[in-house]
Amino acid sequence: MVIETSAPTRIDLAGGTIDIWPLYLFHPGAQTLNAAISIRARARVESRSDNRIVIRSEDTGATVEADDWTELRDRRELRLLSLLVHFFETRGITLTTSSQSPAGAGIAGSSALNVAVCAALADWNRTHFDPEALLQVAMNVEAQTIAVPTGLQDYRPALYGGIAALELDVDGIRRVPLPVDFRDLESRIVLCYTGEPRNSGTNNWEITKKHIDGDRRIFDCFERIRDTAQVMRERLEAGDWDGVGSAIAEEWENRKRLAPGVTTAAIDGLIARAKGVGATAAKVCGAGGGGCLFCYGPPDTRAAIAEALASGGARLLDYTIERDGLTRG
Repeated sequence: MVIETSAPTRIDLAGGTIDIWPLYLFHPGAQTLNAAISIRARARVESRSDNRIVIRSEDTGATVEADDWTELRDRRELRLLSLLVHFFETRGITLTTSSQSPAGAGIAGSSALNVAVCAALADWNRTHFDPEALLQVAMNVEAQTIAVPTGLQDYRPALYGGIAALELDVDGIRRVPLPVDFRDLESRIVLCYTGEPRNSGTNNWEITKKHIDGDRRIFDCFERIRDTAQVMRERLEAGDWDGVGSAIAEEWENRKRLAPGVTTAAIDGLIARAKGVGATAAKVCGAGGGGCLFCYGPPDTRAAIAEALASGGARLLDYTIERDGLTRG
């Protein structure tokens, strides 16, 4: 028996970090905007002739083996995968995973992998989870893995695909698909990997602690992030592409105010190169400090922007905006 699943990563357009509980509760109207992309994470579960468990990561080359799922709770290597197999109490399998996302890219590669593995193990156990219940398992196990709170937005592009707003409120979380032409947005965004991985769990946790401790500067940054996300949503829905570019630029300025390590000299250099050939805006994906960068500009500048980024040492990532989320088979 073999079960295969895959889930897309995402580009976060606006409102990142405010999706960490309970930060959004202090900023009425908080929302995040994101687009699922075709850079996917994959999981494969195969039956074995014995009851042993073998977990393999094709990306890291690491393997974890156990005689029983009960042994996996305290394993440090491949911790996310080990904790997921432990949660689902699975026996007699080989779990193999892979991801097209570079390590530490900031495009929610770990969340996409998490969703793909959760779905594969649930299907293996013939256990039905509603999508939001599966998402809750993924989010909670990732928090156990990184030992700090996780954001809410990254699992939903992996699960549902598309371009959407995630409205964050006291009475719950609402995903609202946005009526945006995928190709129009895609034609304006060049995505690249800066070559510098980042650790979003650490960065975001430091910012979260400051917010909870009453840091007024951080609070005001989140107010601006909230307001910019609303403006960007309005401009996306109106097809105001110049306005979208202005909102992306404002989002990046707001994000850089959160912490000194959000940008780096290498990131600043790449953005300068892109703007020199026609980009009107740029921002890092995720928490910053490295990982992926996307640059935004008119469609007729896309090729020049890509060339400028590549000549600056960035690795261009080929992608399309993905209509489908989690897939099986």
